[in-house]
Amino acid sequence: MSNRIGRGQTLNRTEMADHLGIAMPTLDDWVRRGCPVVSRGGRGRAWQYNTADVREWRDQDIREEMAGTATASTDELKRRKLQAETEQAELDLARAKGQVVPVAQFERAMSIAFGEVRARLRNVVPSRAGRRLVGEGDETRIKAVLREEIDQVLEALADDALIAEEDLVIDAEDDE
Repeated sequence: MSNRIGRGQTLNRTEMADHLGIAMPTLDDWVRRGCPVVSRGGRGRAWQYNTADVREWRDQDIREEMAGTATASTDELKRRKLQAETEQAELDLARAKGQVVPVAQFERAMSIAFGEVRARLRNVVPSRAGRRLVGEGDETRIKAVLREEIDQVLEALADDALIAEEDLVIDAEDDE
């Protein structure tokens, strides 16, 4: 049945949930969050919703959610604050245990390690493989020798400590 000409239908709770394709507990949650109701149910009276009003509210709710402008309840804000404080405490503990490092320290260590990998791989062709391949014309043999030399370098790199302990220390001026 229509409550306003051209302005949606009035449906009960079950019909509204079916109309929207949602579960009734979801509709109940929406009502707690401000979804408009024509009349609240209770003591033998059915809840009544206007389809156009609910759709309009839901569209606005989605827009606010996407924009991040939805107003949070005090309980939600307290929960988020507690979660942030907990995450900060966990991060501080991990830092104290040496389980995390500053990004600058990690970047420096990776730069040193990749520099060592690059230097050793660049040395494969001119010095090591070059001697073995002089005069070689068989493409398959050339590829096999290069793979073997590269694999040897990679195995040696895997066994080596590419970063010395002193390379991990960052001066206060480097940190800025």
